[in-house]
Amino acid sequence: MAKWLPILLLVLSNIFMTVAWYGHLKFPQAPLVKVVLISWAIALLEYCLAVPANRLGHSFYSAAELKTIQEVITLVVFAVFSVLVLKESLTLNHLVGFGCIGLGAFFIFKGPF
Repeated sequence: MAKWLPILLLVLSNIFMTVAWYGHLKFPQAPLVKVVLISWAIALLEYCLAVPANRLGHSFYSAAELKTIQEVITLVVFAVFSVLVLKESLTLNHLVGFGCIGLGAFFIFKGPF
């Protein structure tokens, strides 16, 4: 459980983070102050999940591994969000870039060399 609970919490955290950071793009007419305050409230929920995820996860993963897990989850959540919510396309250059980041994650977990 110590191995998987932090990952689950980070997935949930990143869903909130993505909505907080990018959800307002669906409402370009909304006043900026309102968007900032709503985003901040959503981000508070994200922090309530991310901090425990990292606290619990650090008993099993290094800080670098936790950060790497978080970044990979962020890219996956963002890719799904941008396609399903923002109706944007993922192109080959996006996939190649994400693949390079995935390769970096591989080296974080397979080290030290």
